[in-house]
Formats: sequence, structure tokens, C-alpha cells
Amino acid sequence: MTGTPARILSIAGSDSGGGAGIQADIKTITLLGGHAMSAVTAVTVQNTLGVDNVQLVPTHTVLAQIDAVVSDIGVDAIKIGMLGSGELVLALADHLKDFDVPIVFDPVMVATSGSELADDETIKAYHRLMKKVTIVTPNVPELARLTWSRLASAYEMEREARRLARDFECVVLAKGGHLESGPVIDVLVRPDGKVDRWKSKRIETQHTHGTGCTLSSALATGLGQGLELVDATNQARGFVRAALKAAPGLGKGNGPLGFAGIGQFWP
Repeated sequence: MTGTPARILSIAGSDSGGGAGIQADIKTITLLGGHAMSAVTAVTVQNTLGVDNVQLVPTHTVLAQIDAVVSDIGVDAIKIGMLGSGELVLALADHLKDFDVPIVFDPVMVATSGSELADDETIKAYHRLMKKVTIVTPNVPELARLTWSRLASAYEMEREARRLARDFECVVLAKGGHLESGPVIDVLVRPDGKVDRWKSKRIETQHTHGTGCTLSSALATGLGQGLELVDATNQARGFVRAALKAAPGLGKGNGPLGFAGIGQFWP
């Protein structure tokens, strides 16, 4: 990419282990040629084994971070990740209503390690925010909680993604990596019912920490650079798959993706 880089704002939590959240977003946006900006919503104490503590940033401070960078630098796309409280979710839904840029919402609920990152109040508030965003990127467990469903197949995943897209008038990228076996199937569903599907060979690795953060920030970067939705999704999926293959095997649990070594698999 030449000229002025796309300005991508990540509104998300900080991961002390460097594998997910703001840290993963900044690496992803930078590697894809964008300029990364951040509004930190929470400071987490975590590593590859789990999350030990979460300290939420006050809502007014999160909103002030957003206004500080946007008023000066501007913004071409926004990625939203971990928010941590229903209060912040609702405040953000109001604050972003006049932003005329692509907004990608990764509805973070549970860390890769299994730690809960969103309570029931926060998840209920997600529905209001979803009406303000361009695209939502739930994995199977997140889609199940957003739709109060039990999902055990790609068919059920697509059915509920269709319902979510229709009810909240946003695009849904449902990610099938959590389905138990076989190839990974992802579906991109629009409010009018149009669907694009991807099927890829499963990459066998335990080092998947930060995949959702990386995909959503890569998608926001592509959209901020002017790519069409399907092209941005193709780029984001390819980037995540390359990072999975390049995972360095750090830590004793679910390790981070391989940003430093991604060049051997990407582009």
C-alpha cells in the first residue's frame, strides 16, 4: 500500500501476554499496512494459561480516548473487541452512531483459555450495539449465546447467523472453527439473506490465542483500505491462517499466533 495508511481504531482490552486484544490488533493492522490507534477498555492479567484478573477502564476514559484520536488523526475503520461492561457497550452504541466508517464488532465473551470476559448484562447490551455496526464476527459459542441457541453443525450456525443478520440489520461473519471436526466452514451473511461461504482445511494446533482479535482487526483494516466486504474477508481469513501456521509455540497453554514469522506464509 502506498500513500497515507488507512487509520484503524481498535477499541479493546489489553492482553499482558501479547497474544490477543489491543496487542494482536496493533500487530495485525501494522503488518497489513494500516496505522493502528487504540482505545483501551480493560487491563487484563493473563498469559497462555488463562485470565487471572480484569481491571476495567472507566467508560468516560474509553470515550475520551476515541475522541482524542479521531478529532486529530481521523479514522477510516473501527474494530471493537472486549468491552467488559454493559454500561460501556450502551455508551459506545450511542457514541458511535454518527461515525460514517466501517465498524467491525468481535463480540468477545470467552477467552481462548475458557475465561469469561462478558457477563449476562454485557451480552444483552451487545444487541443494541449490533444495530450500529457494519459487521459482527462471532465464533460458534458466541453466536449461540447471542441467539440463545445450541449449535452443533454448520447448518445450524448458518441458520442462526441468518437470523441474527436479519433481526439486527448487520452483516454477520460466523466462524466455524469451534465445530468439532472436519474442515473449517465460515459464512458471511447479509441482512437480505445473501450468503458467501468458505471451507478450509483445519490447521491442527493448540496455539490459537487471539484468532478472533486478529481476524476482526484484519477485516477492519481491509475495509478501511477500501476493499469490498468479500475481498476484505478473504484477506483477513488468509492472514489468520498464515499466522496460525507461523505460531512459535510460546507458553504452556494456548499460545499466540505467529506475527513475527508470518512472512513465510503471507501473502
